[in-house]
Amino acid sequence: MISRDVVVNLTHDTERAMAELVSLAGEFTSKIHLSYQNKRVNAKSIMGVMTLVSYSGDAITVTAEGSDEKEAVEAISTFFAG
Repeated sequence: MISRDVVVNLTHDTERAMAELVSLAGEFTSKIHLSYQNKRVNAKSIMGVMTLVSYSGDAITVTAEGSDEKEAVEAISTFFAG
């Protein structure tokens, strides 16, 4: 399992960004979770991701577990970095 704290730096529409995030997460076989303010959601679930309210400047934790966990955390972290 790999975790990384990332500062959110998204400049475009939040709903669209979250849909893109779920699509990106779906490209990996690893289980991917996002954590923010004591909430933990599945990054492959649009409903879960939409409930995780975070704004640019907030720090979230990206966690992945599986065969491509390193690549998954790197890709999701890069996505949030803008």
